[in-house]
Amino acid sequence: METVRSKDGTAIAFERSGSGPPLVLVHGTTADHTRWAPVLPELERHFTVLAMDRRGRGGSGDSETYDIEREYEDVAAVVDAAGPGTSLLGHSYGALCSLEAALRTPNLRKLVLYEPPFPVDGIEIYAPGLEARLQALLDAGDREAMLTTFFREAAGASEQEMAALKAAPSWQARLAAAHTALREFADAEYVFDAGRIANLKVPTLLLVGGASPPSLTRPSAMLAAALPEARVAVMPGQGHTAMNTAPDLFVREVLSFLTA
Repeated sequence: METVRSKDGTAIAFERSGSGPPLVLVHGTTADHTRWAPVLPELERHFTVLAMDRRGRGGSGDSETYDIEREYEDVAAVVDAAGPGTSLLGHSYGALCSLEAALRTPNLRKLVLYEPPFPVDGIEIYAPGLEARLQALLDAGDREAMLTTFFREAAGASEQEMAALKAAPSWQARLAAAHTALREFADAEYVFDAGRIANLKVPTLLLVGGASPPSLTRPSAMLAAALPEARVAVMPGQGHTAMNTAPDLFVREVLSFLTA
């Protein structure tokens, strides 16, 4: 693992592999860089991949208090370390961080966002009481039940998706980082500003699952309307974790956009 210092001095780790133009990968809630294992070999054939560990996970450091703004800066720091002409791919909470990071770096060539979560038109993205229930499970030491509840209720994960998540190499890392899911309820406070987002003049692909719940697809529709160079790609029959359930389809959509 290599590291780069974020704006606040926190060490952010990433694994570099493959060859070609740079591509930074940003994982979602509770994961680390290993969540990309199902799609990494194909991406490495086309890009020098920098798969980062978001702060508080894997080889990355953390801060005493949490602020989502620091995560934006972390992603921008890895992009800047990769240099000009970098593409950026973010998933879920990592996609929200990638969106904001894109406004903080001049080195971006293309951007791929897979279902960034944030409230749209005042509609909450989490059910009332979910955070408290997750905290209770964590306090009881049942990290697996906590993660399963989170993915089913916050991400609308099906039984097939849960089975794929648990079979993936990243599941143990998710269990280790389960406590970080609670601080990521910060995305529920995100305020979408279409005028500010319109300043992002970077070609952008918005990936959505055809079977994803509206709470995860509405934000992408808002982004498609606001971003000047965006298009939406729907992955039929997929939910929030197509990297696990349909890796070939996911890679095909990403490569067709990034290599065009």
